Amino acid sequence: MREKILEILKSIRPDVDFEKETKLIDDDIIDSFDVIQIATEFMDAFDIDIDADDIEPEKLNNVDAMVELVESRMSE
Repeated sequence: MREKILEILKSIRPDVDFEKETKLIDDDIIDSFDVIQIATEFMDAFDIDIDADDIEPEKLNNVDAMVELVESRMSE
């Protein structure tokens, strides 16, 4: 799953090293448009729902947090 998430992220922002960055939102590496695009891609790729409550920095600041978010939504 981590590999698929990285693939999605790199397709949206190939200029960002998602493996190394730990504060994607806090450091303004990705913006609100990127966040919406990432959430949409995750919903399509993993057949999950991501609602407005999920779109917050602690759930999208790094790859590990995104994996956790997707896994939690898949288990619902």
